[in-house]
Amino acid sequence: MNLIQPFRGLRPAPDLAAKVASHPYDVLNREEAYKLANNNPLSFLHINKPEVDVDVMVSVYDQQVYDKGRENLDHFISQGILKRDNANRFYVYSQKMGEHSQVGFVGVASLTAYRQGLIKKHEFTRPDKEDDRVNHMQALAAHVGPVFLTYKTNPHIDTLVAGITSSEPEYDFTAEDGTHHTFWVVTDEGDIQSLSSAFNQLDCLYVADGHHRSAAASRVQTMYAEKNPDHNGTESYNWFLAVLFPHDQVQILDYNRIIKDLNGMSSEEFLANLAINFDVQLVENWSAAKPVAHRQFGLCLSGGKGNAARWYKLQVNSDFLNSIDENDPVQNLDVSIMQQSMLTPLLGIEDQRTDKRIDFVGGIRGLQALEQCVETSNWQAAIALYPTSIESLMAIADANEVMPPKSTWFEPKLKSGLVIHMLD
Repeated sequence: MNLIQPFRGLRPAPDLAAKVASHPYDVLNREEAYKLANNNPLSFLHINKPEVDVDVMVSVYDQQVYDKGRENLDHFISQGILKRDNANRFYVYSQKMGEHSQVGFVGVASLTAYRQGLIKKHEFTRPDKEDDRVNHMQALAAHVGPVFLTYKTNPHIDTLVAGITSSEPEYDFTAEDGTHHTFWVVTDEGDIQSLSSAFNQLDCLYVADGHHRSAAASRVQTMYAEKNPDHNGTESYNWFLAVLFPHDQVQILDYNRIIKDLNGMSSEEFLANLAINFDVQLVENWSAAKPVAHRQFGLCLSGGKGNAARWYKLQVNSDFLNSIDENDPVQNLDVSIMQQSMLTPLLGIEDQRTDKRIDFVGGIRGLQALEQCVETSNWQAAIALYPTSIESLMAIADANEVMPPKSTWFEPKLKSGLVIHMLD
């Protein structure tokens, strides 16, 4: 079975790419998206977050919003802002953020393979977020946000992709956050065949980021197939837009927590209870508390009104380590250890997905953001984690297990709008 195939991408002209390319739909709130899109009529946010063009009193889940996205997409096409390639293509997408660089391969991935478990998942999805993406895809008849897939590094594929990146790129620009984006269009039929053959010999692919998009694409495929009396499996809706990166290039940052209250305990009582499972050390600042290895945590506690927050370094002690099943890839995750040792028994937080006493802060914002939340907002504590490894992610997916929520934060984020997959 083919895992991937080329497609006729809809994409911006080279001189417009930097203006069109936008943040993914799910990393900005409505207000942030409006500020970015308001002064840029070419921003792809008008398509992937069309609420920026709808009255603020209208819910982001209202059909008006999805219809506005389709209207904006049609406008971009009619004005020549987006043009469709005249033949099936692959694309190569490189990102450089500081010292980190990653080179991805863009194609469409098989929804049949996804359903059969050859494209492996590691997260549950939320029905409301799935529904949102289903409604967006249906209204636009397109996949506008790529799913981030990874695969076990393959030297032959590395060589093929390197050959593409040695040529002149189609797009080459630096975004407002300093990340450099470079994009190539693969037009040579020999290269397309070689890349198809190499990728379709892989045993499997892994969803790294984009579980809601891939799940929604699967639902939309079912809807389209049921409405098509001539359905034969070759239609474009049987595939979803994806960017594939080798696993050794994927960068996962920490995904940290902020806590509303200490479940009725004083800071001293909370620390005393933590000492049952951790070696607890008071440190000078967030830098000294930052975890540098698996099974280390940083803890920021409020010092009270007008007082500076205090930072602690936590190291799992030998007694708690003996309770962990070394053969269980989920139980060994730091996010699981945090749940088992702190959130459930001490703070009474059973479900991180639904409990309003906990929230999440991406590692891209740094531990300073955690300290700011504790000192200036109504959060009593913050927990800093060591990043989950890509090897752990793949091991959990291979075991058909599921990670706890918000276990991974991938950087750099993929730009939306560089290429779109139309559902003909």
